[in-house]
Amino acid sequence: MKNRIQELRKAQHMTQADLADKLEVTRQTIISLEKGKYNASLLLAHHIATLFQLKIEDIFIFEEDKTDA
Repeated sequence: MKNRIQELRKAQHMTQADLADKLEVTRQTIISLEKGKYNASLLLAHHIATLFQLKIEDIFIFEEDKTDA
């Protein structure tokens, strides 16, 4: 799953630490999210969407597994 967290964070002139503080997670969590190495829980995705005033699906890009077709 891809996401737009880094793009949105930078547009708001926020550091990873700033975003982590606002979401009450570690900076390492933000780094992992931005690199696509960690998928946010539904609750965290909701908090991120609320912070950026967007819908979850406007931040997280769900890619279908094409091998299942």
